[in-house]
Amino acid sequence: MTPVIWRNADARDAEALAYLGAATFMATFAFDHPGQPMIEHLRQEHSAAYYAAALCDPAIDILLGETPLGAPIGYAMVTPAAHPGLQQAGDIELKRIYLLGPWQGGGNGKDLLDRVFEVTEKRGAKRLLLSVYEKNVRAIGFYERAGFGAIGETVFMVGPVPFRDLVYARNMG
Repeated sequence: MTPVIWRNADARDAEALAYLGAATFMATFAFDHPGQPMIEHLRQEHSAAYYAAALCDPAIDILLGETPLGAPIGYAMVTPAAHPGLQQAGDIELKRIYLLGPWQGGGNGKDLLDRVFEVTEKRGAKRLLLSVYEKNVRAIGFYERAGFGAIGETVFMVGPVPFRDLVYARNMG
């Protein structure tokens, strides 16, 4: 497998993150998400403009993985927590963590998650939250092996279509 080079994303990476976000979202969720709402979701939530704004926000960290030739293959986005009723003071959220299929397994996901833990600790967070689609069994297993436990649920909207996500938390430090 081609090695992954991890780095902090910067303003020049907005377009690469948009393509990578759209590709990984579709590959992961196309099995049961309706087409047009998914396209609308990608247009809004995985656009270059969305990532450009996120990259300018000092409260957001984006870690980007690339091949030695500079092709983007994965990323993680850490943001302020956004789960009212479930979050506590000192929480931070792993908003997105995506890897293209060929780079899943073999330790790349664990390596990226370890880097997310480093960001979480640098930010002084007490807990790291994330939400995961209830049918994404592989991701749920990955998070549980990494020490996350379910604390509730939320609704994730893809256009007008609701999906049930489980909210997980991991104590830090």
